[in-house]
Amino acid sequence: MENKRPIRQNEKDLLDFLLKQLNLAPEDYPYDELVDEYEGGKMGSISLGGDTSAYEGDLIQVEYIDSDNTPVVITLTKDNKNRLLDLDFWKVDFSKLIDYPTPDKLIFNKI
Repeated sequence: MENKRPIRQNEKDLLDFLLKQLNLAPEDYPYDELVDEYEGGKMGSISLGGDTSAYEGDLIQVEYIDSDNTPVVITLTKDNKNRLLDLDFWKVDFSKLIDYPTPDKLIFNKI
């Protein structure tokens, strides 16, 4: 990955919201201000700057229904140094994400 761009405000808002759902302080889980988009940004997944070789696990997984009524699974992961690793989006039909999710549109599931 080499196409870094500044993290967008809606991405920060989503990250902070997800961490707060876990009773985690966003300042305890740092992420870079420059992110890498997976798949050219097609589905919305971004690398948050953690150590990809040190994946430690998923923090939270939620669902979202995109405006074309297609489910999207969103997973926030961390590395073994408590840095956020990825905000991963998987649209079940592999199509492009149409509308970026807002916290009020999330459906919570247990991992």
